[in-house]
Amino acid sequence: MLTALPDGAEACLARLARLERKLTGGLRAGPAAVPLSEREVAVLRLLRGTLSLREIGQELCLSQNTIKTHARAIYRKLGVSARAEAVAKGRDLNIF
Repeated sequence: MLTALPDGAEACLARLARLERKLTGGLRAGPAAVPLSEREVAVLRLLRGTLSLREIGQELCLSQNTIKTHARAIYRKLGVSARAEAVAKGRDLNIF
């Protein structure tokens, strides 16, 4: 509606943008976001499958807690909160 009736809409659009940033915590996924490290990409690739975090750790010769830490960093950087969301976002961003 603001784009259809632009008179005086600049202030409303700016306020809307501020509210969106506040609601999302300022997180953005994509090229402007912090890139994933090589290890995080390796973990994300293995998250696509059915392996547990412990099994992923065994595959990469890392502890389960280290994999949990990498997974949390991946979720934060991609702006998601679950494994399936991270995999989908990774696919969308052509990470793998």
